[in-house]
Amino acid sequence: MESGGLRRAYDAVFAEIDDEAGFGPPPEGQLSAEQIVAHLVANDELMVQATEALLAGSAFAYYDLDDIHRPQLDALVAEQGGLRGLTALLHGTSDRLCALVDQLGLEADTPVETHLREGFDLIVDEPLPWSRTLDLHTRVHLPKHQAQLHMLRRP
Repeated sequence: MESGGLRRAYDAVFAEIDDEAGFGPPPEGQLSAEQIVAHLVANDELMVQATEALLAGSAFAYYDLDDIHRPQLDALVAEQGGLRGLTALLHGTSDRLCALVDQLGLEADTPVETHLREGFDLIVDEPLPWSRTLDLHTRVHLPKHQAQLHMLRRP
């Protein structure tokens, strides 16, 4: 398996984050730009753990943190000193994930108990080949959060 598409999806997210216009406040009930990036960092860590487990021949269950509690996101934001620190951390977690994905061979087809929700559009509660979960991350999850960041962009 190769990480080219995944890297491009992250590049699109970083292009939104690195835009000099900055971000405005989120609509009521939505995540701020900092919280979105914190969510991506936390999710990357889970995906790294799952990929490392597969490479080591161990079983793993993957639970997407789309509904992570805001106090946890806020704590990560504070720990990293805001958006700049979170962005640096996201660069590191995404690079680690992509490097591990490049190491996946046949392990990419290993079923992983997967639990994820992307609003009402995508709900998965079943074993999926890890390559399929990575594909959903690339084609659905990252673009969703890129779009959220874009909507928070100051004019």
